[in-house]
Amino acid sequence: MTRLLTVSTIALGLAFPAFADDDDKAKAKAEAGVHEAGAKFDYGFSGMLARDNRTQLAALTLASGKPVAAAEYKLKSGGYYRIDINSDGSQELALSGGDFFRAVWVDEVIINDIELRPMGMHSIEFDDAGTASVSFVAIVPGRYTLSVPGSSGETQRAVFNIQ
Repeated sequence: MTRLLTVSTIALGLAFPAFADDDDKAKAKAEAGVHEAGAKFDYGFSGMLARDNRTQLAALTLASGKPVAAAEYKLKSGGYYRIDINSDGSQELALSGGDFFRAVWVDEVIINDIELRPMGMHSIEFDDAGTASVSFVAIVPGRYTLSVPGSSGETQRAVFNIQ
């Protein structure tokens, strides 16, 4: 019985020597911060949500008779973004987009130097002039919109394409 176990162990070691070698290589790559495709990633000391890793998007505008966004936004799933929403106070306006807010993870919303960390969002409304900054991580690929409720014009929405 002992002889059979020894022969089986040797046979397995000879048949699958690459597994141990592959594990060692994968471990070394992970320690070096090298991704499978060979690209090096380093999220820094604070990780993915560090300011250095955040991409600032062109601001959205809430103003009577003006377009909300200049162009569509192209985002990458897993990317960390920040967008400012500016209202001129000319009219009480909101941006609504439950589908968009379910496709991203909202890190924080900053209004007048007050930082909010919501569990979820559906819309944001401005009664007066001001700016809200929303930081988020894009998650679910697809095409999403934030639009002024009750409007049907193409210029009254912002389109986000998450790839």
